[in-house]
Amino acid sequence: MAGLIPEETIAKVRNNVNIVNVISQYVSLEKKGKDYVGLCPFHEEKTPSFTVNEGKQFFKCFGCGKGGNVFSFLMYKENLTFPESVQKVADFGHIDIGKYNNQKPKFSNILIKINEEAADFYHKVLVSTNAGRPGYNYAKQRGLNDEIIAHFRIGYAPKQNNLLLTYLRDQKFKDEDLAESGLFVQSQSGELFDRFRDRLMFPLTDEGDYVVGFSGRRLSPYKTEAKYINSPETKIFTKSKTLFHFAEAKKAVRSEKHLILYEGYMDVIAAYKAGIKSGIASMGTSLTDQQIYMLRRITKNIIINYDGDDPGIHAEERAARMFNNIGGFNLGIVVLPEKLDPDEYVKKYGWEKYQEEVKGALTPTDFFLKRLAQKYNLANDREKLAYLDEAVKEIAQLSNPVEQDLYLDKISQQQGVSKDSLKVNFTKYRRQQNAARRHQNNYGVQPEESNSNYSGSFVEPEQNYSKNDPIQTRLLYLFIHSRHAREYLLSHQFLFPDSKYQKLAELWLNFSENQENPGVNSFLDFIPSELQGIIVNAEMTDMPQDFSDREIDEQINALNRRKIDFKLQQLMNDLQDAKRKTDTDEILSITRKILQLKRIQG
Repeated sequence: MAGLIPEETIAKVRNNVNIVNVISQYVSLEKKGKDYVGLCPFHEEKTPSFTVNEGKQFFKCFGCGKGGNVFSFLMYKENLTFPESVQKVADFGHIDIGKYNNQKPKFSNILIKINEEAADFYHKVLVSTNAGRPGYNYAKQRGLNDEIIAHFRIGYAPKQNNLLLTYLRDQKFKDEDLAESGLFVQSQSGELFDRFRDRLMFPLTDEGDYVVGFSGRRLSPYKTEAKYINSPETKIFTKSKTLFHFAEAKKAVRSEKHLILYEGYMDVIAAYKAGIKSGIASMGTSLTDQQIYMLRRITKNIIINYDGDDPGIHAEERAARMFNNIGGFNLGIVVLPEKLDPDEYVKKYGWEKYQEEVKGALTPTDFFLKRLAQKYNLANDREKLAYLDEAVKEIAQLSNPVEQDLYLDKISQQQGVSKDSLKVNFTKYRRQQNAARRHQNNYGVQPEESNSNYSGSFVEPEQNYSKNDPIQTRLLYLFIHSRHAREYLLSHQFLFPDSKYQKLAELWLNFSENQENPGVNSFLDFIPSELQGIIVNAEMTDMPQDFSDREIDEQINALNRRKIDFKLQQLMNDLQDAKRKTDTDEILSITRKILQLKRIQG
């Protein structure tokens, strides 16, 4: 499985890069005891079950069952081959692995390779050709300097037909792969044409920072053409699971302590120019639950800054409700004055003023209450009463008593009514909400998380944590870590009842005989991914190092007793069937078998 890279090179990379530092690029980890915990990147969850053991350099999710070492993590997360994962970890740790550095492309997926080549092509056209001059001039008009163009890999799709198609064919890409890349439109006769022409091109990357699609901004003044067009959804690009600038923004979380969600690409770029590196944007569509879960894995601190016009404010309200429904966020909301979007605001007032706006972000409740107040004429008593009723209903949804008290006090002072009178309605609405929750529970309504289905997850049933057998796990642990235990089990001709455990024992025998210094971490690189969870589970359980032959005998006896118990249960079921059929001969036969097993059982 290790492929062409020598084991000593793999070990050099593995031993010099901390798995915690790598996984922290994808998951916000919190130290708990000797381990680090966070929200699993492979399935949606609200309570962290993803654990990283720094001492043993393993990760394990006790929810979906995935586990492994630093290479396994990247293979799962970015769909890399093993050599590619070694290269990526080596790049992360600035480790020179010699001739193997560039032996293979950093992406094996042909569609990613095509999109990466296209990004390079568009960028070179923009910055170094006459054909790219219209795009370059437009970029300069929009305030995009060379540093910004380079950082965001901005390019230009020229007006001329099929320049990209010709270029990629010259790079020996096959037409059937080009047709699936999203970069071309295919006629009914099967002929390919460049999808993007005369557009400023923004590459869209996945979480690993590989280009998976594009968004093209129209340069021509003809409004019959769409202002922006995106790549269609492909095998590598799904708009609902992609965030612009996400791969770069998450690196800035450590210094900026939050992510800022914008409506458009130019807003992210304007924020970057203002010194804010943590900006991200959805793909020109409404925010999705999948994108929110992506953010929650990185940080709970999210600031929303959409356009200041009415549609932007409405979108902010919808987004805030979605964040609150999923829960676990420290949310801030920026509403810019004069209905400006972030790009316009920075141009008009400068980056210092904009950073002040970000620091002064509203809480969701403040935002909702201000929105609510704008719907009523508070100088009219009837409308004022309606506002107060709605405001108290909003506050009643808060779970934090300190927040409840803070906002009741605030609207009491603002509207000149007693806090005690507001509390009467507040208590009424709290009762109603609690009754609604009890009603849901009584009728079996499941929490949202239990119905979650993260389509990016590909958990094999064999790796489900619930299927790990503690007895066989203990014996396998001893089999791997102790020569004496291994020889004792082999001398007694012991076979693991579960074929996966038996396969691992056989693989370890072969591995240990052919390696000078066999270790569990390197063993993971040589076994199928569906078996890695069993090994990681054994390693991340606090297994005692001490053992005796007697313990091994007791574990084997426990397995044998379990076999008998299982067989007895089967016979008892068969006996019930025989009694229903009043089959006297079958009843006698099964009863004898049950008695024999019970005598063996003692």
